[in-house]
Amino acid sequence: MTDLTIFEVSSCSTCQKLGALLAARGVEYEGVEYHETGLDEATIRSLLAKSGLGARDVLRRREPLVAQLGLLDEGVSDDELIARMVEHPRLLQRPIAVRGDRALLARPVERVLELLDD
Repeated sequence: MTDLTIFEVSSCSTCQKLGALLAARGVEYEGVEYHETGLDEATIRSLLAKSGLGARDVLRRREPLVAQLGLLDEGVSDDELIARMVEHPRLLQRPIAVRGDRALLARPVERVLELLDD
């Protein structure tokens, strides 16, 4: 099955755990190193729509840039968060798994199994 896409950072321990879980189950996937390639606004909005999550839900709150940019402030809109994620891809939480019209934040990594049961 190669209809699974994982937005990942290969050096991330959580992404590595997800890769190991999928390999153990014989599941092939396309990995997207989004921190290198970047993501456009349409892609981020599509991921959010498919997952049912908001921009704040996928914001890497521990990323120092979040505090520097004041992104946790109450008045920051989803549009502003998405614009900043386009500008700074490392602000986007990972890994995000996508299969068809569904996506999820694979934290914990076992959540990806929800996409494979279809």
